[in-house]
Amino acid sequence: MSYSSVLGGERYRFETLARLLAAASPERSGDRLAGLAAASERERVAARRALAEVPLARFLTEPVIPYESDDVTRLILDTHDTAAFAPVAGLSVGEFREWLLSERADAAALAALAPGITPEMAAAVSKLMGNADLVAVARKVRVVTAFRSTIGLPGRLATRLQPNHPTDDPAGVAAALLDGLLLGSGDAVIGINPATDSPKAVRDLLELLDGVIRRYAIPTQSCVLSHVTTSVDLMARGAPVDLVFQSIAGTQAANASFGVTLGLLDEAYEAALALERGTVGQNVMYFETGQGSALSADAHHGVDQQTVEARAYAVARRYRPLLVNTVVGFIGPEYLYDGRQILRAALEDHFCGKLLGLPMGLDICYTNHADADDDDIATMLTVLAVAGASFVICTPGGDDIMLNYQSASYHDALYLREVLGLRPAPEFEAWLDSIGLLDERGGIREVSGDGHPLTAIGKELAA
Repeated sequence: MSYSSVLGGERYRFETLARLLAAASPERSGDRLAGLAAASERERVAARRALAEVPLARFLTEPVIPYESDDVTRLILDTHDTAAFAPVAGLSVGEFREWLLSERADAAALAALAPGITPEMAAAVSKLMGNADLVAVARKVRVVTAFRSTIGLPGRLATRLQPNHPTDDPAGVAAALLDGLLLGSGDAVIGINPATDSPKAVRDLLELLDGVIRRYAIPTQSCVLSHVTTSVDLMARGAPVDLVFQSIAGTQAANASFGVTLGLLDEAYEAALALERGTVGQNVMYFETGQGSALSADAHHGVDQQTVEARAYAVARRYRPLLVNTVVGFIGPEYLYDGRQILRAALEDHFCGKLLGLPMGLDICYTNHADADDDDIATMLTVLAVAGASFVICTPGGDDIMLNYQSASYHDALYLREVLGLRPAPEFEAWLDSIGLLDERGGIREVSGDGHPLTAIGKELAA
Protein backbone atom coordinates (compact mmCIF):
# COMPACT_ATOMS: atom_id res chain seq x y z
CA MET A 1 0.00 0.00 0.00
CA SER A 2 1.32 3.45 -0.87
CA TYR A 3 1.01 6.68 1.11
CA SER A 4 1.03 10.29 0.04
CA SER A 5 0.83 13.85 1.31
CA VAL A 6 0.54 17.26 -0.33
CA LEU A 7 2.78 20.05 0.93
CA GLY A 8 3.03 23.47 -0.73
CA GLY A 9 1.17 22.23 -3.79
CA GLU A 10 3.56 19.29 -4.31
CA ARG A 11 2.50 15.69 -3.76
CA TYR A 12 4.97 13.36 -2.05
CA ARG A 13 4.49 9.60 -2.44
CA PHE A 14 5.84 6.81 -0.26
CA GLU A 15 5.49 3.36 -1.74
CA THR A 16 5.51 1.32 1.46
CA LEU A 17 5.01 1.78 5.19
CA ALA A 18 8.73 1.14 5.71
CA ARG A 19 9.59 3.91 3.24
CA LEU A 20 7.17 6.28 4.98
CA LEU A 21 8.73 5.57 8.39
CA ALA A 22 12.22 6.16 7.03
CA ALA A 23 11.30 9.46 5.38
CA ALA A 24 9.61 10.67 8.57
CA SER A 25 12.68 10.00 10.73
CA PRO A 26 14.74 12.88 12.09
CA GLU A 27 18.01 13.33 10.23
CA ARG A 28 20.77 10.88 11.08
CA SER A 29 23.89 9.77 9.30
CA GLY A 30 23.01 6.07 9.34
CA ASP A 31 19.81 6.51 7.36
CA ARG A 32 21.67 8.81 4.98
CA LEU A 33 24.36 6.14 4.54
CA ALA A 34 21.70 3.53 3.82
CA GLY A 35 19.95 5.73 1.24
CA LEU A 36 16.78 5.80 3.35
CA ALA A 37 16.71 9.38 4.65
CA ALA A 38 14.27 11.98 3.34
CA ALA A 39 15.67 13.85 0.36
CA SER A 40 14.78 17.20 1.93
CA GLU A 41 13.21 18.73 5.02
CA ARG A 42 10.07 19.31 2.97
CA GLU A 43 9.82 15.62 2.18
CA ARG A 44 10.39 14.81 5.87
CA VAL A 45 7.52 17.09 6.89
CA ALA A 46 5.29 15.60 4.19
CA ALA A 47 6.11 12.11 5.41
CA ARG A 48 5.22 13.05 8.97
CA ARG A 49 1.90 14.46 7.83
CA ALA A 50 1.13 11.22 6.02
CA LEU A 51 2.34 9.10 8.95
CA ALA A 52 0.08 10.98 11.36
CA GLU A 53 -2.95 9.71 9.39
CA VAL A 54 -1.92 6.03 9.39
CA PRO A 55 -4.16 3.87 11.64
CA LEU A 56 -2.24 2.11 14.41
CA ALA A 57 -3.94 -1.14 13.36
CA ARG A 58 -2.20 -0.90 9.98
CA PHE A 59 1.06 -2.02 11.61
CA LEU A 60 -0.58 -5.37 12.39
CA THR A 61 -1.42 -6.03 8.73
CA GLU A 62 1.54 -4.44 6.93
CA PRO A 63 4.76 -5.62 8.61
CA VAL A 64 7.86 -3.68 7.60
CA ILE A 65 9.78 -6.97 7.26
CA PRO A 66 7.85 -9.99 5.90
CA TYR A 67 6.39 -12.42 8.43
CA GLU A 68 7.53 -15.43 6.44
CA SER A 69 11.21 -14.49 6.41
CA ASP A 70 11.90 -12.97 9.82
CA ASP A 71 11.41 -14.52 13.25
CA VAL A 72 11.37 -11.12 14.99
CA THR A 73 8.37 -10.14 12.88
CA ARG A 74 6.71 -13.42 13.80
CA LEU A 75 7.47 -12.81 17.48
CA ILE A 76 5.96 -9.31 17.31
CA LEU A 77 2.74 -10.36 15.60
CA ASP A 78 2.24 -13.75 17.27
CA THR A 79 2.55 -12.31 20.78
CA HIS A 80 0.52 -9.14 20.20
CA ASP A 81 -2.09 -8.65 22.96
CA THR A 82 -5.29 -7.50 21.29
CA ALA A 83 -7.06 -6.88 24.60
CA ALA A 84 -4.30 -4.57 25.79
CA PHE A 85 -4.35 -2.79 22.42
CA ALA A 86 -8.11 -2.19 22.51
CA PRO A 87 -8.09 1.27 24.20
CA VAL A 88 -6.09 2.77 21.31
CA ALA A 89 -7.02 0.38 18.49
CA GLY A 90 -9.13 2.99 16.70
CA LEU A 91 -6.52 5.74 16.80
CA SER A 92 -4.20 6.98 14.09
CA VAL A 93 -0.51 7.56 14.82
CA GLY A 94 -1.15 11.28 15.25
CA GLU A 95 -4.09 10.68 17.58
CA PHE A 96 -1.97 8.22 19.55
CA ARG A 97 0.58 10.97 20.12
CA GLU A 98 -2.13 13.23 21.53
CA TRP A 99 -3.40 10.42 23.77
CA LEU A 100 0.07 9.69 25.12
CA LEU A 101 0.55 13.34 26.06
CA SER A 102 -2.86 13.57 27.74
CA GLU A 103 -3.70 12.98 31.39
CA ARG A 104 -5.54 9.80 30.39
CA ALA A 105 -2.18 8.17 29.70
CA ASP A 106 -1.09 7.82 33.31
CA ALA A 107 1.31 5.22 34.70
CA ALA A 108 -1.39 2.58 35.15
CA ALA A 109 -2.82 3.08 31.66
CA LEU A 110 0.61 2.93 30.04
CA ALA A 111 1.56 -0.24 31.92
CA ALA A 112 -1.66 -1.92 30.82
CA LEU A 113 -1.15 -0.78 27.23
CA ALA A 114 2.44 -2.03 26.83
CA PRO A 115 1.66 -5.61 25.66
CA GLY A 116 -0.59 -4.20 22.95
CA ILE A 117 1.98 -1.86 21.42
CA THR A 118 4.27 -3.14 18.69
CA PRO A 119 7.76 -1.73 18.16
CA GLU A 120 6.72 -0.20 14.86
CA MET A 121 3.84 1.64 16.54
CA ALA A 122 6.22 3.02 19.16
CA ALA A 123 8.78 4.04 16.54
CA ALA A 124 6.10 5.67 14.37
CA VAL A 125 4.67 7.86 17.12
CA SER A 126 8.15 8.85 18.30
CA LYS A 127 8.83 10.32 14.84
CA LEU A 128 5.98 12.77 15.41
CA MET A 129 7.24 13.85 18.82
CA GLY A 130 9.69 16.53 19.86
CA ASN A 131 12.39 15.88 22.44
CA ALA A 132 10.26 17.36 25.22
CA ASP A 133 7.35 15.08 24.22
CA LEU A 134 9.59 12.02 24.48
CA VAL A 135 10.72 13.08 27.95
CA ALA A 136 7.20 13.86 29.16
CA VAL A 137 5.73 10.50 28.14
CA ALA A 138 8.68 8.32 29.14
CA ARG A 139 8.72 9.95 32.57
CA LYS A 140 5.18 8.68 33.21
CA VAL A 141 6.12 5.04 32.58
CA ARG A 142 7.31 2.91 35.50
CA VAL A 143 8.92 -0.49 34.90
CA VAL A 144 10.15 -2.20 38.06
CA THR A 145 12.43 -5.25 38.00
CA ALA A 146 14.47 -7.03 40.64
CA PHE A 147 17.20 -9.59 41.32
CA ARG A 148 19.22 -8.66 44.45
CA SER A 149 18.32 -4.98 44.08
CA THR A 150 15.12 -3.37 42.84
CA ILE A 151 15.42 -1.24 39.70
CA GLY A 152 13.02 1.38 38.35
CA LEU A 153 11.25 2.64 41.47
CA PRO A 154 10.11 6.30 41.48
CA GLY A 155 12.77 8.71 42.68
CA ARG A 156 15.59 6.23 42.09
CA LEU A 157 18.45 6.13 39.58
CA ALA A 158 20.63 3.02 39.47
CA THR A 159 24.07 2.64 37.91
CA ARG A 160 26.05 -0.07 36.21
CA LEU A 161 29.58 -0.08 37.58
CA GLN A 162 31.82 -0.95 34.60
CA PRO A 163 35.33 -1.85 35.79
CA ASN A 164 36.74 -2.92 32.41
CA HIS A 165 40.44 -3.58 31.90
CA PRO A 166 42.32 -4.20 28.60
CA THR A 167 43.81 -7.49 29.87
CA ASP A 168 41.24 -8.40 32.55
CA ASP A 169 44.01 -7.87 35.11
CA PRO A 170 42.53 -8.45 38.62
CA ALA A 171 44.42 -5.49 40.10
CA GLY A 172 43.14 -3.18 37.37
CA VAL A 173 39.58 -4.47 37.74
CA ALA A 174 39.87 -4.08 41.53
CA ALA A 175 40.96 -0.45 41.26
CA ALA A 176 38.00 0.47 39.04
CA LEU A 177 35.62 -1.61 41.16
CA LEU A 178 36.74 0.02 44.39
CA ASP A 179 36.52 3.48 42.83
CA GLY A 180 32.92 2.84 41.81
CA LEU A 181 31.77 1.34 45.10
CA LEU A 182 33.25 4.18 47.14
CA LEU A 183 31.33 6.60 44.92
CA GLY A 184 28.05 4.76 45.41
CA SER A 185 27.91 3.05 42.02
CA GLY A 186 26.92 -0.51 41.15
CA ASP A 187 23.32 -0.96 42.27
CA ALA A 188 22.04 -1.96 38.81
CA VAL A 189 24.90 -4.37 38.14
CA ILE A 190 28.65 -4.71 38.34
CA GLY A 191 29.27 -5.54 34.69
CA ILE A 192 32.56 -6.28 32.96
CA ASN A 193 33.17 -6.44 29.22
CA PRO A 194 35.81 -9.17 29.07
CA ALA A 195 38.91 -8.72 26.94
CA THR A 196 38.43 -12.29 25.70
CA ASP A 197 35.41 -14.58 25.50
CA SER A 198 37.30 -17.70 26.61
CA PRO A 199 35.33 -19.68 29.21
CA LYS A 200 38.27 -19.70 31.64
CA ALA A 201 38.77 -15.93 31.49
CA VAL A 202 35.05 -15.28 31.86
CA ARG A 203 34.77 -17.70 34.78
CA ASP A 204 37.74 -16.07 36.53
CA LEU A 205 35.98 -12.70 36.30
CA LEU A 206 32.67 -14.15 37.47
CA GLU A 207 34.31 -15.70 40.51
CA LEU A 208 36.19 -12.48 41.26
CA LEU A 209 32.97 -10.44 41.28
CA ASP A 210 30.97 -13.11 43.11
CA GLY A 211 33.64 -13.23 45.83
CA VAL A 212 33.49 -9.46 46.38
CA ILE A 213 29.68 -9.40 46.42
CA ARG A 214 29.49 -12.25 48.90
CA ARG A 215 32.29 -11.11 51.20
CA TYR A 216 30.94 -7.59 51.55
CA ALA A 217 27.24 -8.61 51.36
CA ILE A 218 26.59 -6.16 48.52
CA PRO A 219 22.94 -6.27 47.38
CA THR A 220 23.69 -6.22 43.67
CA GLN A 221 24.28 -8.60 40.80
CA SER A 222 27.28 -9.32 38.63
CA CYS A 223 27.53 -9.87 34.90
CA VAL A 224 30.43 -10.64 32.60
CA LEU A 225 29.26 -9.61 29.16
CA SER A 226 30.32 -12.71 27.27
CA HIS A 227 28.44 -14.33 24.40
CA VAL A 228 25.31 -16.15 25.51
CA THR A 229 26.77 -19.52 24.47
CA THR A 230 29.64 -18.99 26.89
CA SER A 231 27.19 -18.21 29.68
CA VAL A 232 25.13 -21.32 28.94
CA ASP A 233 28.27 -23.47 29.05
CA LEU A 234 29.47 -21.91 32.29
CA MET A 235 26.09 -22.27 34.00
CA ALA A 236 26.16 -25.97 33.17
CA ARG A 237 29.60 -26.16 34.80
CA GLY A 238 28.46 -24.48 38.01
CA ALA A 239 29.93 -21.01 37.49
CA PRO A 240 28.34 -18.19 39.56
CA VAL A 241 26.29 -16.55 36.79
CA ASP A 242 23.81 -13.97 38.06
CA LEU A 243 22.64 -12.33 34.83
CA VAL A 244 22.86 -13.71 31.30
CA PHE A 245 23.95 -11.03 28.83
CA GLN A 246 23.55 -10.73 25.09
CA SER A 247 23.64 -8.00 22.46
CA ILE A 248 20.49 -8.22 20.35
CA ALA A 249 19.06 -6.55 17.27
CA GLY A 250 15.73 -6.12 15.52
CA THR A 251 15.93 -8.61 12.66
CA GLN A 252 16.60 -12.32 12.41
CA ALA A 253 19.56 -11.68 10.11
CA ALA A 254 21.11 -9.09 12.44
CA ASN A 255 20.80 -11.46 15.39
CA ALA A 256 22.37 -14.20 13.29
CA SER A 257 25.34 -11.87 12.76
CA PHE A 258 25.71 -11.88 16.57
CA GLY A 259 25.50 -15.68 16.59
CA VAL A 260 22.10 -15.57 18.32
CA THR A 261 18.70 -17.16 17.75
CA LEU A 262 15.50 -16.91 19.76
CA GLY A 263 15.84 -20.60 20.58
CA LEU A 264 19.30 -20.04 22.04
CA LEU A 265 18.01 -17.14 24.15
CA ASP A 266 15.15 -19.35 25.35
CA GLU A 267 17.67 -21.96 26.49
CA ALA A 268 19.79 -19.39 28.33
CA TYR A 269 16.77 -17.84 30.02
CA GLU A 270 15.52 -21.15 31.37
CA ALA A 271 18.99 -22.11 32.58
CA ALA A 272 19.42 -18.82 34.45
CA LEU A 273 15.98 -19.06 36.05
CA ALA A 274 16.78 -22.55 37.28
CA LEU A 275 19.76 -21.23 39.29
CA GLU A 276 17.44 -19.14 41.52
CA ARG A 277 20.28 -16.80 42.54
CA GLY A 278 18.11 -13.71 43.02
CA THR A 279 16.96 -12.68 46.48
CA VAL A 280 14.27 -10.04 45.85
CA GLY A 281 13.35 -11.04 42.29
CA GLN A 282 14.15 -13.35 39.38
CA ASN A 283 14.67 -11.06 36.40
CA VAL A 284 17.77 -12.79 35.06
CA MET A 285 18.53 -11.32 31.62
CA TYR A 286 20.54 -8.27 30.54
CA PHE A 287 20.41 -7.00 26.95
CA GLU A 288 22.26 -4.29 25.06
CA THR A 289 21.11 -2.75 21.80
CA GLY A 290 22.09 0.20 19.65
CA GLN A 291 20.91 2.07 16.58
CA GLY A 292 22.91 1.08 13.52
CA SER A 293 23.73 -2.50 14.46
CA ALA A 294 21.43 -4.00 11.82
CA LEU A 295 22.66 -1.62 9.13
CA SER A 296 26.30 -2.37 9.98
CA ALA A 297 25.52 -6.06 9.38
CA ASP A 298 23.61 -5.28 6.14
CA ALA A 299 20.60 -6.86 7.86
CA HIS A 300 18.16 -3.94 8.04
CA HIS A 301 15.92 -4.93 5.09
CA GLY A 302 15.53 -1.33 3.97
CA VAL A 303 14.04 -0.25 7.31
CA ASP A 304 15.32 2.88 9.05
CA GLN A 305 17.71 2.34 11.95
CA GLN A 306 15.42 3.66 14.69
CA THR A 307 12.53 1.39 13.71
CA VAL A 308 14.87 -1.62 13.54
CA GLU A 309 16.22 -0.66 16.96
CA ALA A 310 12.71 -0.60 18.42
CA ARG A 311 12.13 -4.12 17.04
CA ALA A 312 15.02 -5.34 19.20
CA TYR A 313 12.92 -4.43 22.21
CA ALA A 314 10.36 -7.06 21.21
CA VAL A 315 13.12 -9.65 21.55
CA ALA A 316 14.11 -8.27 24.96
CA ARG A 317 10.50 -8.11 26.17
CA ARG A 318 10.10 -11.85 25.63
CA TYR A 319 12.52 -12.58 28.50
CA ARG A 320 11.40 -10.14 31.24
CA PRO A 321 14.93 -8.74 31.65
CA LEU A 322 16.35 -7.02 34.70
CA LEU A 323 18.14 -4.49 32.51
CA VAL A 324 18.11 -3.26 28.92
CA ASN A 325 20.32 -0.46 27.68
CA THR A 326 20.99 1.17 24.37
CA VAL A 327 24.66 1.94 23.78
CA VAL A 328 23.71 5.15 22.05
CA GLY A 329 26.71 6.72 20.31
CA PHE A 330 28.96 3.68 20.65
CA ILE A 331 28.73 2.40 17.06
CA GLY A 332 30.13 5.65 15.71
CA PRO A 333 29.42 8.77 13.64
CA GLU A 334 28.64 6.71 10.54
CA TYR A 335 25.28 6.03 12.24
CA LEU A 336 24.87 8.97 14.66
CA TYR A 337 27.07 11.81 13.51
CA ASP A 338 27.13 14.29 16.36
CA GLY A 339 25.88 15.14 19.83
CA ARG A 340 22.53 16.31 18.50
CA GLN A 341 21.83 13.04 16.70
CA ILE A 342 23.06 11.00 19.66
CA LEU A 343 20.75 12.86 22.05
CA ARG A 344 17.77 12.38 19.75
CA ALA A 345 18.49 8.64 19.42
CA ALA A 346 18.87 8.29 23.18
CA LEU A 347 15.48 9.88 23.77
CA GLU A 348 13.83 7.75 21.08
CA ASP A 349 15.31 4.51 22.36
CA HIS A 350 14.41 5.26 25.97
CA PHE A 351 10.86 6.27 25.04
CA CYS A 352 10.22 3.25 22.81
CA GLY A 353 11.69 0.78 25.28
CA LYS A 354 9.65 2.06 28.19
CA LEU A 355 6.46 2.25 26.10
CA LEU A 356 6.97 -1.45 25.35
CA GLY A 357 7.37 -2.22 29.06
CA LEU A 358 11.15 -2.52 29.36
CA PRO A 359 13.47 -1.36 32.18
CA MET A 360 15.45 1.00 29.98
CA GLY A 361 18.85 2.37 30.81
CA LEU A 362 21.54 3.93 28.67
CA ASP A 363 25.22 3.95 27.97
CA ILE A 364 25.39 7.64 27.13
CA CYS A 365 28.60 7.69 25.17
CA TYR A 366 30.52 8.63 22.06
CA THR A 367 33.56 7.44 20.16
CA ASN A 368 36.51 9.75 19.74
CA HIS A 369 35.91 10.32 16.02
CA ALA A 370 32.35 11.59 16.58
CA ASP A 371 31.46 15.27 16.68
CA ALA A 372 30.61 15.15 20.40
CA ASP A 373 32.25 15.93 23.72
CA ASP A 374 31.79 15.65 27.48
CA ASP A 375 29.33 18.55 27.52
CA ASP A 376 27.08 16.49 25.25
CA ILE A 377 27.28 13.64 27.75
CA ALA A 378 26.35 16.00 30.60
CA THR A 379 23.36 17.30 28.66
CA MET A 380 22.18 13.82 27.70
CA LEU A 381 22.58 12.50 31.24
CA THR A 382 20.52 15.34 32.65
CA VAL A 383 17.73 15.05 30.08
CA LEU A 384 17.52 11.25 30.32
CA ALA A 385 17.49 11.31 34.12
CA VAL A 386 14.59 13.78 33.97
CA ALA A 387 12.91 11.35 31.54
CA GLY A 388 13.10 8.62 34.19
CA ALA A 389 15.87 6.34 32.93
CA SER A 390 16.16 3.23 35.10
CA PHE A 391 19.95 3.25 35.11
CA VAL A 392 23.06 4.62 33.43
CA ILE A 393 26.44 3.05 32.79
CA CYS A 394 29.39 4.59 34.64
CA THR A 395 33.13 4.16 34.10
CA PRO A 396 36.21 5.44 35.96
CA GLY A 397 36.64 9.07 34.94
CA GLY A 398 34.17 8.60 32.08
CA ASP A 399 36.89 6.89 30.01
CA ASP A 400 36.69 3.18 29.24
CA ILE A 401 40.30 2.12 28.71
CA MET A 402 39.35 -1.29 27.30
CA LEU A 403 36.64 -0.33 24.79
CA ASN A 404 38.26 3.04 24.02
CA TYR A 405 35.21 5.28 24.16
CA GLN A 406 33.88 8.06 26.38
CA SER A 407 30.96 7.48 28.71
CA ALA A 408 29.57 8.77 32.00
CA SER A 409 31.67 8.68 35.15
CA TYR A 410 30.85 7.62 38.70
CA HIS A 411 30.90 11.32 39.60
CA ASP A 412 28.30 12.03 36.90
CA ALA A 413 25.85 9.73 38.69
CA LEU A 414 26.45 11.60 41.94
CA TYR A 415 25.69 14.86 40.10
CA LEU A 416 22.38 13.49 38.82
CA ARG A 417 21.33 12.23 42.24
CA GLU A 418 22.25 15.53 43.83
CA VAL A 419 20.56 17.97 41.45
CA LEU A 420 17.46 15.86 40.76
CA GLY A 421 16.98 14.41 44.24
CA LEU A 422 17.42 10.82 43.05
CA ARG A 423 18.59 7.93 45.20
CA PRO A 424 20.16 4.51 44.60
CA ALA A 425 18.16 1.29 44.61
CA PRO A 426 16.70 0.85 48.12
CA GLU A 427 18.64 -2.29 49.04
CA PHE A 428 21.90 -0.76 47.85
CA GLU A 429 21.17 2.52 49.61
CA ALA A 430 20.63 0.65 52.89
CA TRP A 431 23.94 -1.18 52.36
CA LEU A 432 25.81 2.07 51.69
CA ASP A 433 24.39 3.44 54.94
CA SER A 434 25.28 0.29 56.89
CA ILE A 435 28.95 0.52 55.90
CA GLY A 436 29.17 4.21 56.69
CA LEU A 437 29.38 5.61 53.16
CA LEU A 438 26.31 7.86 53.43
CA ASP A 439 26.45 11.23 55.16
CA GLU A 440 23.61 12.85 57.09
CA ARG A 441 22.10 14.20 53.83
CA GLY A 442 22.15 10.81 52.15
CA GLY A 443 25.09 11.78 49.96
CA ILE A 444 28.35 9.87 49.58
CA ARG A 445 30.85 10.43 52.36
CA GLU A 446 34.40 11.18 51.23
CA VAL A 447 36.92 8.43 52.00
CA SER A 448 40.67 8.94 51.82
CA GLY A 449 43.60 6.54 52.05
CA ASP A 450 42.75 3.31 53.84
CA GLY A 451 39.90 4.97 55.69
CA HIS A 452 37.24 2.41 54.86
CA PRO A 453 37.06 -1.42 55.00
CA LEU A 454 36.16 -1.55 51.30
CA THR A 455 39.67 -0.39 50.43
CA ALA A 456 40.81 -3.92 51.26
CA ILE A 457 39.24 -5.05 47.96
CA GLY A 458 42.17 -3.66 45.98
CA LYS A 459 44.79 -5.29 48.16
CA GLU A 460 43.05 -8.66 48.16
CA LEU A 461 42.53 -8.86 44.41
CA ALA A 462 45.97 -7.51 43.61
CA ALA A 463 47.44 -10.26 45.78
